[in-house]
Amino acid sequence: MDARLHPSAALGITLGDAHIIRNAGGSAREALRSLVISQQLLGTEDVLVVKHTDCGMTTFTNEDLPEEARKAVGDFLTFRDLTKTVEDDVAFLKEGGLVKGEGVSGWIYDVKSGKVERVV
Repeated sequence: MDARLHPSAALGITLGDAHIIRNAGGSAREALRSLVISQQLLGTEDVLVVKHTDCGMTTFTNEDLPEEARKAVGDFLTFRDLTKTVEDDVAFLKEGGLVKGEGVSGWIYDVKSGKVERVV
């Protein structure tokens, strides 16, 4: 979701090569519905979970949000450890059975250097 990340440029893909699903924190749980549609109905084979350094989701917890928001949404899926959350999201997708696990990988984009590093 972060405006500093241009997924196509960072990953070297061109228009029409990929379905790009963006959300706060790069959450695979939040994107699951779209991932299932992409794979099962539109034929996507690979899924790349890409999160980035200096992510705003690491700067607050659910408790920092207004009570009305917590009641309406529940868990905002905040995190502290970037590498672990990439690993957790990849495991969630591979173990869930709704996404073809063999094509799932996890990456971290460094907003300062522009480099993308594979985690899983």
